Amino acid sequence: MERWELNILGCGSALPTTKHFLSSQVINLRGKLYMIDCGEGTQLQFRVMKLQFQRLSHIFLSHLHGDHCFGLPGLISTLGLMGRTADLYVHAQPDAEKIFRPMLDYFCKELPFKVIFNSFNPAKHQLIWEDRSVNVYTIPLKHRVPTAGFLFEEKPKQSHIIREMIDFYHIPVSQINNIKSGVDFVTPEGEVIPNQRLTKPAEPPCRYAYCSDTAYSEKIIPYIEGVDLLYHEATFSNEDLARAKETFHSSAEQAARIAQAAHVKKLILGHFSARYPDETILLKEAQAVFPNTILANERMKIDFS
Repeated sequence: MERWELNILGCGSALPTTKHFLSSQVINLRGKLYMIDCGEGTQLQFRVMKLQFQRLSHIFLSHLHGDHCFGLPGLISTLGLMGRTADLYVHAQPDAEKIFRPMLDYFCKELPFKVIFNSFNPAKHQLIWEDRSVNVYTIPLKHRVPTAGFLFEEKPKQSHIIREMIDFYHIPVSQINNIKSGVDFVTPEGEVIPNQRLTKPAEPPCRYAYCSDTAYSEKIIPYIEGVDLLYHEATFSNEDLARAKETFHSSAEQAARIAQAAHVKKLILGHFSARYPDETILLKEAQAVFPNTILANERMKIDFS
């Protein structure tokens, strides 16, 4: 099975604590690394989790609050010191380049690679990156500043060819990829062998949604319908709903209500406020609505396969 793995580098909120690092995650998809948010301490956690810096080519910033992006200049500087030469793409709202380009020009002179800012409109749901492995879409979120979540959709896999059929019909190696792609096989005698007789369906593509930071918003439900895993912020408990509304954040129960309405398979809570030394209260409130809920934690790895 090919690797499709989520790595949690940090899941705290704005105030740093000794328990949680600030927001950052890395998706490992067949050896390609895609980073989501880059709070302070991200590059340290990158090393702790034994991720390979040279395999990181894309960084997606949800918004420009410091706990989600202050780690970016330091990470880029480190990549330069390591002799990286491949381009690095930073996907963010347009102001990101205005803020970070002068910093990079000052602190990271003569980088041996290009930092390419790919701007997107956080108010729209749109495809912002595509490669052979994955499509990445924005999810408009409801926060105090322009903010977008991200939906990662794995590209459909080829069908599995049945080994016994290869032997039975003497299928040449040169035809196997075509058959996996859905083509029928024609024997030397001219007989057409239907593709469905030769193959079995591949596993369905994985889908992951990242929604942090946001107030409760049912508008995101169509974008995350049925995802394999939803990461949704749960900054507050029900007893602090007034504070959640004031700061445009969500409670754990609200995150669970979104997961339930969107029929997601699994919910992971994160972006915890420092006021809760024990996040069990958040987990209980969410599980009362959506039982298949877990708490994020630093160094957590979730294998989609």
